[in-house]
Amino acid sequence: MTSRTWLIVAVTVLAVAAALLVPAMPQPVAYHDFADHRDAFGIHNFLDVASNGAFLVVGVFGLVVACGRRARFEFAVERWPYVVFFVGVTLTAAGSAYYHLAPDNETLFWDRLPMTIAFMALVCSQIVDRISIRAGLGLLIPMLMLGAASVIYWQITERAGVGNVVPYGVLQAYSVVIVLLMAVLKPSRYTHGTILYWVFAWYVLSKILETYDAEVLEWGHVVSGHTLKHLAAAAAGVAVWVMLTRRTLIARNPDRVTQPAVLVAPEGAPTSSGAHLSRGGDGGMSGRQPR
Repeated sequence: MTSRTWLIVAVTVLAVAAALLVPAMPQPVAYHDFADHRDAFGIHNFLDVASNGAFLVVGVFGLVVACGRRARFEFAVERWPYVVFFVGVTLTAAGSAYYHLAPDNETLFWDRLPMTIAFMALVCSQIVDRISIRAGLGLLIPMLMLGAASVIYWQITERAGVGNVVPYGVLQAYSVVIVLLMAVLKPSRYTHGTILYWVFAWYVLSKILETYDAEVLEWGHVVSGHTLKHLAAAAAGVAVWVMLTRRTLIARNPDRVTQPAVLVAPEGAPTSSGAHLSRGGDGGMSGRQPR
C-alpha cells in the first residue's frame, strides 16, 4: 500500500480506538425537542415529517440511475455500493418520517439505522472507485453490519439505562471524514470525482442547520433549521447521482487501483487459451461481471 493508503488506514484505526475508549455518553433528552411543533393535515410536526419526502425522491431516482444505463461503471459489479447507498437514502425517508411523528429514543433507532446503510455504502463506493475494487466490494457487508451494530448497541445501552451513543457518533463522523480524505488523497478512476466535495459541503450545511434549528425558525417563522437540514442532506444524494451520470473512465493505472482479476475465455476459443477481462461498462446488471 502507498503512504496515502496507510494514512487512510491510520484514521480508521483511530476511529475504532475512539469508539472504544471515549467515555460513554447517553443520548441527550433535549435532542428530541425540535423547534417546529406545528401540525398540519392531522400530522404532528408536519414540516419535519414531510421534508423527508426529499430523501424518498432522491433515493428512488438514485436507484433508477445506479441500476440503469445512465450510470458509468467500468465493471457492472461496481454499481452495488451505490445501489445500497440509494437504498439507505430511500429507507431514511421512512425512518426519519416515523421518528419525527413522535420523537424519542425508540423511534430514533429507525431513523439512524438506514442512515448507517447510506454512510457505510458511500465509504465502500469510494474504496471501489479510488483504492481497490475487490476491497471495496469485500468490505460492503462487514461495513453495513458494523453500522447496524453501532445503532443496535446504542439502543441496547439506552434501554439498560447506561446509554452510549459514542460509537454511533464516531461512525457517522468517520464516514464523512474518510470519504473526504479519500477524495483528497486518492484520485478516482473516473472523471468528475471532485463532485464528491459537494457531498461533504451539503452534509456540513445540514449539520449547521440542525444546530441552529430554532434560530432559523425565528427568522420568519416559516421553516425550521431541522426541516431545511433534511433538504440539504438529500441534496448530498443528488450530488452522488449527478457524479454517476457525468463521469467517464480515466485510463487505468494498475499501480493505483487493484482490479478484479477475472479472465473470461473469448467466445469460440478453448478455455485454456488466451482470455480477456469482462467489463460491465455503462450497461445494465446483466452483463458479465468480475468475480
